[in-house]
Amino acid sequence: MSPADSLRLLLLSSLWGLSFIFMRVAVPEFGPVPLILVRMGVGALLLIPLLLSLRYLRLVWQNKGGLLLLGLVNHVLPFSLLALATTRLEAGFTSLINATTPIFTALLGALCFATPIRRQQYLGLALAFFGVYVLSADRLDFALGGDGWFILAVLGATFCYGLASNYSKAYLAHLPVRVLAAGSAAMSALLLLLPGLWLWPAEPIGGLAWANGLALAAFSTTGAFLLYFGLIASAGATATSTVTFLVPVSALLWGYLLLGERLGLQVLAGMAITLVGTAIATGLLRRKRRLDAPPAP
Repeated sequence: MSPADSLRLLLLSSLWGLSFIFMRVAVPEFGPVPLILVRMGVGALLLIPLLLSLRYLRLVWQNKGGLLLLGLVNHVLPFSLLALATTRLEAGFTSLINATTPIFTALLGALCFATPIRRQQYLGLALAFFGVYVLSADRLDFALGGDGWFILAVLGATFCYGLASNYSKAYLAHLPVRVLAAGSAAMSALLLLLPGLWLWPAEPIGGLAWANGLALAAFSTTGAFLLYFGLIASAGATATSTVTFLVPVSALLWGYLLLGERLGLQVLAGMAITLVGTAIATGLLRRKRRLDAPPAP
């Protein structure tokens, strides 16, 4: 990865880490669904200029069903679940559980898309889930108002991301990245329009909440999408996937600096175990082959 790509990767992780801060501040006034309507509506308006070509518009129309499904499972459902979770959970804590996305990507790929899982990946999957348990063991309270339901909401979001990743790879890989980004964002805004307006808060929304909602749309959605797809084009998908490990660190630091969230030993231990397990499961940490071992066929 070139120095320029490395800087873009760090910027991307910072913008996605900040998304948890923006949601944590804005969602109490907006509510989860109206906030995500703002996120995807403004994001779509900023991304649609990328489609101002007859060829790209034709591709969107020809693949409208697939883009609609991608928008639902990659934006509408997971973003709304994460926004719901941040009404109760700290930004850094939420981002750490969200880091299990590659785990669900691997599991759903094996179960539904015939993607094989290597033996080493099973160790990584088990270790990552154990890390989530260490992180959240004392908060798995499923009584009314307990944190357990909000933790399940984050895991539901990562399940959606895993499904969307496999679906996009299997059925939409032929589309240009700008069609995927702008097309799915526009479809997401359409899906959110009626429920977002129906649930729009009766009380006026304050300036700080609006500032965070618009920053979520402009920086952590539009800007992040452009950086992400640009990195895939220049550095490759594997290198870009390392952002998974940088986002929680970024969110924890932003949460500590901007919101005064605590960084306890349990959080740090859970983070370390989860990220090591995810690194093993995604192949970023691999056992070195013995020098005298024959190459695999």
